[in-house]
Amino acid sequence: MNFKIKMFFTFLISVLLIMSGCSNKNEKQKETSVSNNKTAFKIVDASSFKLKNIRGIGYPGNDNGLYVAGNDGLKLYKENRWYKTTTNQHDYIGFQAVESGFIASGHPQKGTSFKDPLGLIKSGDKGKTFQKLAFYDQANFHFTAASYSGKGLYVIGEKQSENISLGVNYSLDNGKTWKRSAFKNFDSDSMGMMAVHPTNGNIMAMSTRSGIYYSTDNGNTMKRVTEPFMVTALTFNGNSILFSSVENEKILLKTLSPLTGKQSNIIIPFLDYDNPITYLAVNPKNTNQMSFTTYKNDLYETTDGGKTWNNILTEGK
Repeated sequence: MNFKIKMFFTFLISVLLIMSGCSNKNEKQKETSVSNNKTAFKIVDASSFKLKNIRGIGYPGNDNGLYVAGNDGLKLYKENRWYKTTTNQHDYIGFQAVESGFIASGHPQKGTSFKDPLGLIKSGDKGKTFQKLAFYDQANFHFTAASYSGKGLYVIGEKQSENISLGVNYSLDNGKTWKRSAFKNFDSDSMGMMAVHPTNGNIMAMSTRSGIYYSTDNGNTMKRVTEPFMVTALTFNGNSILFSSVENEKILLKTLSPLTGKQSNIIIPFLDYDNPITYLAVNPKNTNQMSFTTYKNDLYETTDGGKTWNNILTEGK
């Protein structure tokens, strides 16, 4: 099995984008709450479940606990117990935890009143109700990134349309208007996962097959800040970047200072070469609390900065 194909074409749906000749498009859309009233929304114990696909993880600032987005809604892990929602079990592609809740794209649960695709929606009440930020019933985004503060939102447009440009697009006003990132000096042959600084929405980074690219101007100018190794996942931890790389057939977890280039290793449980890290999350309210998922839907969490890890999901169970 070819690892590069597996990670960047099957899982990440990596796109080889033409970075020139794309005009900028802006969209203004009023925020509107949307909800489904057919079934009462509750958060209940989830004593047994199996996740087929994990779409993202994170620590929303308006709750205590780890959120796991799947193709069948949210799972919440709090105080060593699992919970789930009784409705609004949407396929939350591009899930992003933010200070006021979470942002996601994806497809609605069948039988609900939501239109497909969801575009970009935001919830501040654990998924009970939503705001339509942009592109509702128009587009779906596998690659999204949001600043924890809510001051920077990024998507990769996988095809050119009237409202979104091919390539990376960003919004600094909660999705009302959008601009296309110029991506100057970006010379990788693929695009991958994005991450945004938790408080400064102008700062973003991207993982690729040839390292991490970093920008302080909304992706208009990019700089590679690592050696050209494969990076499968990344997120910000304050001003540093937490990322996972594949080097010499080993799955590694590291921190990086983008300004100095200094890297430090974090010891993690052994992972097979065909089970790389797919998503990373850091709790901004407690940066010693971190978690990661793997290609085979394993989920690990630490509350002591990586000294010890708890395996809370194995193959999605």
